[in-house]
Amino acid sequence: MTLNGGAERARIRTASRIVVKVGSSSLTTPQGTIDVDRVDALVDVLAARRNTGTQIVLVSSGAIAAGLGPLGLPDRPRDLATQQAAASVGQGVLVARYTSSFARYGLRVGQVLLTADDMMRRAHHRNAQRTLSRLLELGIVPVVNENDTVATDEIRFGDNDRLAALVAHLIYADALVLLSDVDALYDGDPRRPGARRLAHVRGPEDLVGVELGRSGRVGTGGMVTKVQAARIATGAGVPVVLTAAAHAAQALAGQDVGTYFHPDGRHPGTRLLWLAHATTGRGRLHLDRGAVEAVVGRRKSLLPAGVTGVEGEFSAGDPVDLCAPLGRVVARGLVNFDAAEIPELLGRSTKELGSSLGPEYERELIHRDDIVILEPYQ
Repeated sequence: MTLNGGAERARIRTASRIVVKVGSSSLTTPQGTIDVDRVDALVDVLAARRNTGTQIVLVSSGAIAAGLGPLGLPDRPRDLATQQAAASVGQGVLVARYTSSFARYGLRVGQVLLTADDMMRRAHHRNAQRTLSRLLELGIVPVVNENDTVATDEIRFGDNDRLAALVAHLIYADALVLLSDVDALYDGDPRRPGARRLAHVRGPEDLVGVELGRSGRVGTGGMVTKVQAARIATGAGVPVVLTAAAHAAQALAGQDVGTYFHPDGRHPGTRLLWLAHATTGRGRLHLDRGAVEAVVGRRKSLLPAGVTGVEGEFSAGDPVDLCAPLGRVVARGLVNFDAAEIPELLGRSTKELGSSLGPEYERELIHRDDIVILEPYQ
């Protein structure tokens, strides 16, 4: 049974470690330059909460948008190279603005730039966790952004909403607040008469029939990515508030603004959350029905005998998608063999492989501890 709305939102008010994400449109002018007043208004709210003893991690978009004006670009560039150039110019502008604004309250900031690759590779993942934890211990406000300057299409988060949700899980945050130019999640376009604010989302059933809008001019996210981010965070036991940047103070105070996404109470291991949401399959393994039932239904390891095909180029240790007979991705796992080795193993038992190829081949393609289920299979 859930508590009443006020009691639930009290988790935000009493949280000792909070991740706050702010979108590009909440920080910049229509021309793409940093809006000093907007940045200062946000920092006023965050510094007030920080000075009560709460640890704050700010995940901030805006680097590419901040670079548009200095580069004379009228709109967000489409090609990756120009996006990277804009990020290179804009990131310095953005962090300088935060540094100056937080300094008004005697607070220092530390820049942390991450790529999806930093979450995908376990050693990088642990390093990011240690860095953020140490910054918080030292009283620094970490300002996190995707490293757009070097990120490629293959290793991008694509939006800072998902990054913020993963950071919230990474640092064991008590709450995640997603700030944008939309004050809440509505059951339809909020510009249309009759659209109803969803004050609470307790599960997927509350989103049935809800229309999710697209992104704005300078951002990459949209309501779809925010709901996806909320799903990641709540699945890790972290409550989420989605609202407009103008309502940040009320959201952090636990007031009834925006949309409150209820955590489902589960706390999956960092490893599985990382595998499900911070990785992209480098290839595909096609499974027969028996293998799908074993892996998805009974949580068994994936053996070569149940694999019918392999796609892509990948190395041992890479994440690969596991597909049901009709091609639907149902799971993801860390494979124990290179792609070039697998065709010779397909359809054969591990005992047979051990006898003919050597004992190192007498093992599973993917161990069950390295598999995360993405969809139930029926």
